[in-house]
Amino acid sequence: MQEVFDMIDLGIMTYFIGMEVNQSDRGIFISQHAFALKILNKFYKANCKEVSTPLAQGKKLISFGSQERVDEKEYRSLIGCLLYLTATRPDLMHAVSLLSRFMNCCDTSHFKAAKRVLRYVKGTLKFGVMFKKEKEFRLIRYSDSDWTGSLDDMKSTSGYFFTLGLGVFC
Repeated sequence: MQEVFDMIDLGIMTYFIGMEVNQSDRGIFISQHAFALKILNKFYKANCKEVSTPLAQGKKLISFGSQERVDEKEYRSLIGCLLYLTATRPDLMHAVSLLSRFMNCCDTSHFKAAKRVLRYVKGTLKFGVMFKKEKEFRLIRYSDSDWTGSLDDMKSTSGYFFTLGLGVFC
């Protein structure tokens, strides 16, 4: 490409738009460790107790409950940060997308659930996406549905993810 285009070779990529890129003989590992630490500091969870799951088991959230309202700006900021973190953390996608439904009607139960996601992030700071070198790159899709899972409108929620080789990318 250097013969055709005027460019400078900066070597192996190690950092790209907030993502750490670690290239080795095993493959490429992409993570956002530094960004996750910034989020934890921003929302005063740097020294919090860790949890093993992003959402409490069986926890159902509703739009208009009897809980006290919280600052929507702070809640939106937290959810926005978590949404950006999902670029390298597909394990957070369900929890964050669920919490993003309540941006216009957030209360203490939603904020508490979002802070639980931060406690999960604290315990999984080294997580990311690993794209291993494989002889055969197979594209595989998985999907699941939660029939009438929303307590607000009784609509179903479905989800999916794609893998290429052993790495989840969508």
